[in-house]
Amino acid sequence: MGAEATLPITTNSNSNSGEAEAPLVLGLQAAALVDHVARVDWSLLNQLPGERGGSIPVAIEELEHILSEVKTHIISSPDDSSPMKTIAGGSVANTIRGLSAGFGVSCGIIGACGDDEQGHLFVTNMTSHSVSLSRLRMKKGPTAQCVCLVDASGNRTMRPCLSSAVKLHPQEDDLTRADFKGCKWLLMRYGIINLEVIQAAIKVAKQEGLLVSLDLASFEMVRNYKSPLLQLLESGNIDLCFANEDEATELLRGCDGGQDADPEAALEFLGKHCQWAAVTLGSNGCIAKHGKEIVRVPAIGEANAVDATGAGDLFASGFLYGLVKGLSLEECCKVGSCSGGTVIRSLGGEVSPESWQWMYKQMQIKGLPLPDIQQ
Repeated sequence: MGAEATLPITTNSNSNSGEAEAPLVLGLQAAALVDHVARVDWSLLNQLPGERGGSIPVAIEELEHILSEVKTHIISSPDDSSPMKTIAGGSVANTIRGLSAGFGVSCGIIGACGDDEQGHLFVTNMTSHSVSLSRLRMKKGPTAQCVCLVDASGNRTMRPCLSSAVKLHPQEDDLTRADFKGCKWLLMRYGIINLEVIQAAIKVAKQEGLLVSLDLASFEMVRNYKSPLLQLLESGNIDLCFANEDEATELLRGCDGGQDADPEAALEFLGKHCQWAAVTLGSNGCIAKHGKEIVRVPAIGEANAVDATGAGDLFASGFLYGLVKGLSLEECCKVGSCSGGTVIRSLGGEVSPESWQWMYKQMQIKGLPLPDIQQ
C-alpha cells in the first residue's frame, strides 16, 4: 500500500522540501508505534509466553487480550496520575523525542502511521515535543501498538503488535534522497520485520553523507536474527551502535570464542566495525569505545527505578547530544547516563518536565555543557 497522504502537521512546514532547515537528526521508524505502559503484578507476567524482560511480537487479538487482563493486575501508585499511560512509543521515537524536548536538537521522524486513533495520538504527542513529522506518511490502516508491562522492580516486558500495521515501503518511493538531504544523523532500531526498509534507508543515507546509528532492539531479536544483524554491522555502514548488556552478550554467544560472550568482548567486536559503540549495563553504568579509546562510566540516578522503559533510548539521546556538541567519549557517556536516569523516575518512555530539570541539575553538578534551551 502506498502513501495516501503526507501529514499536514509538522513543526516547520507542511513538506520536507519546503523546510527552512533539515533536522539534524532523523529517526527511521518504519511503523509509528503507540505504547500502552502499565505496572503489573508477577502473576500476569507468568501467564505470558516467552521470557520475562524481553520483546516478542503478538497478533492484535493477543494484544487486546493482554490489555483486558492488565486492568485486573495493575499495581497502583500514589505518584501516578494514571495507572496506564498511552503515548507515542518505539525506541526511535523515544530517543528522538528526548533529543528534541530535553536537549533542543532539531529532530524529525521518517515513517508511516495509520489514519486511526493511535496514529493521531502519535502525531499529537511527537509534535508537542517539536519533532518534525513532514516525512511521516499517513496511510489507511492500523497504527502499530505495544503493551509494555512493568514489574515491581521496574523491569519491563514488551509485546508489540506490528504485523498488520501500516509501514514504509521503499519499493514505493517512501524513501527518497530529498528526505535525507541536509540531515547529519540517521537513527534506526534493528528489526527483522523492517530489514528491507533498514537496508534501503542506509543506502540512501550514505548517498547523502549521513552518519548511521543502530540500536540492537532486544536480546530475542539478536538471538533469533543474528546473521542479518552481523551482516549489517560488518558492512561498515553502521557508525554508532547501542546495545544493552543482554543484547551485547547475546551478540557473541555461539560465535567463535563464544565463551567470552560478555559485554566487554561485545564492545570490542562492535568497535571493530563501528566508529562508536556503547553498551549500557543498567545499575553498573555503561562502557563505550571510539577508536582505541575505551571508557567506563557509572550510572547516575536513583537506585530504585520506577520503570526501566526507555532507559536505553534516553541514554542514546544524551550520547548523541554529546556527539553533536563535539564532547569527549567520556562526556557523551556521562550525559547519556544523566538522560537515561531521567526516564526511569516515572512510568513510560516519556520524560516529565520535572525530570528534565533533575537532569540539568545533574549535568551542572558534573560540569557538563547544558543544552542551549537551558542557557
